[in-house]
Amino acid sequence: MSWDELSAQVAARAAPAGFRDVAIYLADLQEDVLRLLPGGSGERELPVATTVAGRAFQLVRPLSVTSPEQRGTLCWLPLLDGTERLGVLRATAGADDPPTRRELGLLSSLVGLLVVSKRASSDTHARLVRTRPMNVAAEMQWHLMPPTTYADPQVVVGAVLEPAYEIGGDAFEYARAGPVLHLGIFDAMGHDTSAGVTANLAVAACRNGRRQGLDLAETSVAIERALMNEFGRQRYVTGILARLDTTTGALSWVNRGHHPPVIIRGGRWMTSLHCPPAHPMGTDLGLEPTLCREQLEPGDRVVLYTDGLTEARNADGQEFGLEGFVDFLVRHHSDGLPVPETLRRLMRAIVTHHAGYLTDDATVLMAEWLGPEGGSSLARDRVGFPGRPDPQDTT
Repeated sequence: MSWDELSAQVAARAAPAGFRDVAIYLADLQEDVLRLLPGGSGERELPVATTVAGRAFQLVRPLSVTSPEQRGTLCWLPLLDGTERLGVLRATAGADDPPTRRELGLLSSLVGLLVVSKRASSDTHARLVRTRPMNVAAEMQWHLMPPTTYADPQVVVGAVLEPAYEIGGDAFEYARAGPVLHLGIFDAMGHDTSAGVTANLAVAACRNGRRQGLDLAETSVAIERALMNEFGRQRYVTGILARLDTTTGALSWVNRGHHPPVIIRGGRWMTSLHCPPAHPMGTDLGLEPTLCREQLEPGDRVVLYTDGLTEARNADGQEFGLEGFVDFLVRHHSDGLPVPETLRRLMRAIVTHHAGYLTDDATVLMAEWLGPEGGSSLARDRVGFPGRPDPQDTT
């Protein structure tokens, strides 16, 4: 089955189970709209901010509306790849009872798997989730980085990038290896295809060094060596490389000419993690990287970011600023929103502050340590989980 057959095939297989009007909607790259897969019937585009479908996507939970005209219940279910939000599934069911909801949940899980298995080989998918043309640097970056959401019983990771279609030299990285969570954020000089190539090389060198067992300082040196071999001193990258021991909460990191990480503790206050910075990778200035350490508490959130996020200015020249950025995260986290939804709204606020368009890359990578025991239910609450109650929902 090809990507272009997916919508019709899912609808045909769902019909014998009693589900009608089945359609698949996928979120665009910036998660502003949900777009109908070719072959499905219904509105071609649904806003995330103002529709029931969009609310199901935001909260990552099923929502339903009784529709006498359609002789049944219209259901919207989130489509997920693990914890990554893909879009929503629409279906009309004859009943709204536990067995039906369970079957719809199984159907949405299957459709999510099918979407992921088919999208990598489909240009139709790439066109569907883009609302405007993408530059070459962004094309490289989106294929380089891991999913923007990850969760397990000990940690939750979320990331967001703008401008999504013109990313230049920003990139984020994370990976789990046994009890260790690796984190990284990179900001290459410039805002063009060369910056994208530089960031790609930095991330590849980071992964290569890490997988060879190098420590953080050695990995940063290996990144610099790769950049110097390729570009001499013509290109450089700032960055933070970090490791979190999920069994103890011990965080270690090196700073290569980048803004210091931030910790949000207790959902109330933040502090910057200062560490003597070495020179940006690729400048070869001879400053030895320093390994710094911090003990986290359960519930702490480590935030890595690039300067385009805090330096975004409005028409009056006022920066969004680090305090405004952290205050936004604290306020929306207290609302009980899933991490990816909080970050989506953060980036919308920053873009709005900058009159609708960012002239520099803005990237956030946030990791929350849930504790050594963690608990899968808490991890699921942090990213959203189908069926989680929403006390404010009146749909």
